[in-house]
Amino acid sequence: MSRSLRLRLLAGTLAWMLAAIALAGWGLRALFQDHITQQLEEQLVLQLDHLSGAVDWQPGGRVSVAHLGADGRMEQPLSGLYWQIDQLGGPQGAPARAAVARSRSLWDQQLTLPAAPGAVPVKGYRQLQLQDAQGHALLAVARTLQLPEDDAPPLRLVVAGDKALLAEPLQRFTHMLLLALTMLGLGLGVAAAVQLQLALRPLKLLRQGLGQVRSGAVAQLAGKFPQELEPLVAEFNHVLLENAAMVQRARTQAGNLAHAVHTPLSVLANAAAQDTGPLAQLVQEQVSVARRQVDYHLARARAAAAVRATGLATPVLEPVRALLRTMTRLHDARDLSFELAPQAQDLAFRGEAQDLYELLGNLIDNAGKWARTRVVVDVQREDGQLCITVDDDGPGIPEEQRERMFERGVQLDERRPGTGLGLDIVRALVDSYGGSVRAQESPLGGARLRLCMPLAG
Repeated sequence: MSRSLRLRLLAGTLAWMLAAIALAGWGLRALFQDHITQQLEEQLVLQLDHLSGAVDWQPGGRVSVAHLGADGRMEQPLSGLYWQIDQLGGPQGAPARAAVARSRSLWDQQLTLPAAPGAVPVKGYRQLQLQDAQGHALLAVARTLQLPEDDAPPLRLVVAGDKALLAEPLQRFTHMLLLALTMLGLGLGVAAAVQLQLALRPLKLLRQGLGQVRSGAVAQLAGKFPQELEPLVAEFNHVLLENAAMVQRARTQAGNLAHAVHTPLSVLANAAAQDTGPLAQLVQEQVSVARRQVDYHLARARAAAAVRATGLATPVLEPVRALLRTMTRLHDARDLSFELAPQAQDLAFRGEAQDLYELLGNLIDNAGKWARTRVVVDVQREDGQLCITVDDDGPGIPEEQRERMFERGVQLDERRPGTGLGLDIVRALVDSYGGSVRAQESPLGGARLRLCMPLAG
């Protein structure tokens, strides 16, 4: 079965609608058939009344019928409309005789009738189901008539009509009914599709709202929703609030842990700095390793919490400008130019502002250490991602070292303390966000560090 709710509802609606239309069509056709059958019967009864008034008993035992003139088909051979008079037997044991008189439309045939019943129906005639010589089904009405003459025997008068007379109006009605029901079905189908579209539109709006929450454009679902969806929206907003609170608690706990660990490490480092012996040197090295491990795992934990969070959106251009100003002052002695590309787009990063500062700060500072005169930062949208490039005009990075520079413990030069995370931690942090970072050849002649991260909005 299709997983689409729209298709299932539409299929169910159309199935029941087609079944209802088919049942209604069958019922209407049956009603019309009964109607025209009753009309034919009424016409036959009218002809029977005319025949009853036109029959007479002549001396010598002969039946005469005056000219009816009501329907010309009675004079047309095998027209499908017939009458016949049978003698049922009379006084002094007169024998019964069939077809003592008949319409010209019977030509050389006669109707085969069942034995005459005794009781007379209240309505004054009986309905019979007959067949003619060709096997055609006939609808007939019969009446027993006793003429006033003393020697007149009882007569049975029969008027019959071919049921084929019903076929043409029934077929015409069936064609018109099919056309009308088809148009009705098409109209109802379109109406059902439109109604379903309108009924499911709030779900589309809900999906769009969830997409905005996920992309970081909004923090919670907002807008008017049907009463049936309001509890769902309220519950989802409650979950968002709880998730945001949980992420904030995790971030706070990670910060507290980092502060708690960094304090004793700083004490050990300061104590070791007072001595120049081998033990002091060993302590300083291990403190440096411990600090690096704390920064590494703290960054990964913070990034993992940010990835699970919703509604995060950090504008990029303002942090980039702030970092460029900072790096200009930091590298003031070398008279470097830190520039923002004029075509840079105003985009937003789906993550924490602190992570963005640390990532860009490390990459821009790394470019500043290699650059001769300029560092250029560009921000663009590519394939639905936020891509930031940092170009320098330095000597560049050999191709065989472009991947090694992101490995843990590999240093292509001495890093300045306090400028951000190491490139290996940058790679780990980027991987946590589902992004990528790689070194390329720069148009300025040096190296290009290309960072692609989730785009907000």
